[in-house]
Amino acid sequence: MKIAVFPGSFDPITRGHESIVRRALPLFDKIIVAIGVNSDKSGYFPIEKRLEWLNETFGDLPQVSVESYNGLTVDFCTKMDASYILRGLRTSADFEFERGVAQVNLKLEADIETVFLLALPEYVMVTSSIVREVHKHGGNIDQFIPEQISI
Repeated sequence: MKIAVFPGSFDPITRGHESIVRRALPLFDKIIVAIGVNSDKSGYFPIEKRLEWLNETFGDLPQVSVESYNGLTVDFCTKMDASYILRGLRTSADFEFERGVAQVNLKLEADIETVFLLALPEYVMVTSSIVREVHKHGGNIDQFIPEQISI
């Protein structure tokens, strides 16, 4: 069974994140959308809310599950029997950063491959950071987040 983990903070989930998962479905038998919890950082939105939004966004897809985890992503992948890490790329800067992380992950766990999907052009400018900033200042973020949720 081909299992992928799509890790992130999803603070909040964006339409770009949703697009990556939905486009990756034909590649994997199961995708685990996983919120990595960093004890040194507190998120803008509570983790419980982010988990709820992920479940609402992907509730129509039986092959997608939602989890949270602490620690290294490769350790979580091993625990979940996942052989793949799914990542989305928006820009060349994303590629450079993600390439380094993927190479370290391969050194840590040689049996876990990272698979990259390019963001669709309409989502290249959408980041969780920008969505948070718009929200913080009272702007309407509906066009940036999955239609299944409201913030």
